[in-house]
Amino acid sequence: MRYPAEETAEKHRRILEQASILFRERGFSGVSVSEVMKATGLTHGAFYNHFESKDDLIAKSLGDASSKALATLKDAGESIELMEQYIQEYLTESHRDDTGNGCLMTALGSEVAREPSVRPTFTRHFKGVIESMAAPFVKAKKRNSRRHAIHQISSMVGAIILARAVDDPELSEEILREVRTELS
Repeated sequence: MRYPAEETAEKHRRILEQASILFRERGFSGVSVSEVMKATGLTHGAFYNHFESKDDLIAKSLGDASSKALATLKDAGESIELMEQYIQEYLTESHRDDTGNGCLMTALGSEVAREPSVRPTFTRHFKGVIESMAAPFVKAKKRNSRRHAIHQISSMVGAIILARAVDDPELSEEILREVRTELS
């Protein structure tokens, strides 16, 4: 039975979205194709109408999440003030606690290092993040804008990873607060 193209596209979008959330929450190896399909309300058999393999799903879901994140970040790159607001919102407890919808670099960076097939997608994403984070400083003709952006990104990603990893809530909040202060 053939489904209308719009319905097929909507199913595809749902699969990518749910896979992205589950992969960020549990890692690539911690999620099965069956779990992704169950989360979308579709059967396991329908998976192969959309993707060749789990590796194909991983790459495409990472690319989809990257596109969405870069679109948001591009808006923040319009001015230094918007970028500072973005950074402050990134370094919050709500972002720390929402792994499934949070930054793909913090959730999947170590996973990607072990998955050579998705490293090019991750590299493109990281380059896009650098470009967007440097943009307001380039516009303001600040020196070393790229270096500054890489430092900010590394601090932000590291802060979220560490704030998630510690089992002391006060220390977790302190990590986020100190990095927010340092980057403001």
